[in-house]
Amino acid sequence: MIKRNRATISKFIIHKVGNKFNSATNIFSEGAVTFDEESYELMKPFLLKPFGNVSESFRFNHHANIELNEINSYASQIFNDETTFVEISKHIVNHLFEQSNSAQIKIGDVIIALFEDVEYKEVVTQAIGVFKIENKIDFFQTFMEKDSLDVLVQKGISTRKLDKGCLIINSSDGEGKVVLSVDTNNYDAQYWLNHFLNVKYADDNNQHTQNYIEMCKDFSEEIIKEDFGIHEKSKFLAKTVDFFKENDAININDFKEDVFSENEDFKPLFDDYKKQFEDVNDVLVRNQFAVSDIVLKKQKQKIKTEIKLDTNIQIKLDIDAPDAASEYLEKGYDEEKKMKFYKVYYNEED
Repeated sequence: MIKRNRATISKFIIHKVGNKFNSATNIFSEGAVTFDEESYELMKPFLLKPFGNVSESFRFNHHANIELNEINSYASQIFNDETTFVEISKHIVNHLFEQSNSAQIKIGDVIIALFEDVEYKEVVTQAIGVFKIENKIDFFQTFMEKDSLDVLVQKGISTRKLDKGCLIINSSDGEGKVVLSVDTNNYDAQYWLNHFLNVKYADDNNQHTQNYIEMCKDFSEEIIKEDFGIHEKSKFLAKTVDFFKENDAININDFKEDVFSENEDFKPLFDDYKKQFEDVNDVLVRNQFAVSDIVLKKQKQKIKTEIKLDTNIQIKLDIDAPDAASEYLEKGYDEEKKMKFYKVYYNEED
């Protein structure tokens, strides 16, 4: 989603955020960090690399006026006047603190950084990053004790994984500033996205593709699997992925004609479920849109097509071979054993 080849960190500060439910208070720094070369070369990719593969983007949200969104307002102030960076960074941490509406919300270090020359969709601009470090790892530190080296355990920040982070790009479209987010500890996703950032998904092809595939996954689980079995569920998912791979744009009528060609009864069920999905999730699933390849690839990795049997046997269907299940897999019932069975045809074992 972003390119960081030319990006630099122009301002950087670290604070600590507490939790009002366990009496942990905020701790503020009074000045920005001055990096040594080694720390800088580790810090920049640690903060920016997770956003290179992010497919979804967000826009700030507010029930009354988008200018009243706190993080949107704070970002605008820094972009307009960089001398406010230290003071505004404290306001950001205070706002994060106020969203800790549960004792389970973790305290942690909060890094706020101003980046220059971040490339987003061929536009090179500034970006503000807010990062929360919730988990620290143990590492060994050696030291000299009298005449020999000794070792002790200390805790530090791992450079391999960013717990939570967002990038606010100084670039706007019709919906407002572009916001990217990562969250590897998504047990409290509402706290980060909805309460702290208060963002909504952008109305773009990435989101249209994700909404449609998410709907198909839920339809396969709640309707097809429940009424027609796991075999039919897997076939539907494989055909869905194949249709997305073969078409640059999706038209819902073409989709239904192709995917439900063997079972016309699925069409009205799908139409009814689409309305239900939109109502429950408060989203609009478009009837026509261009396919986002990066979202398709990401969503395909999440689709599970295993058939798990109570005899400790699993049959895994290839999501990229939509016709294999109907051609080479048969389902039946053995009267003698009083058990269901699957018959699998093949030429050679791999």
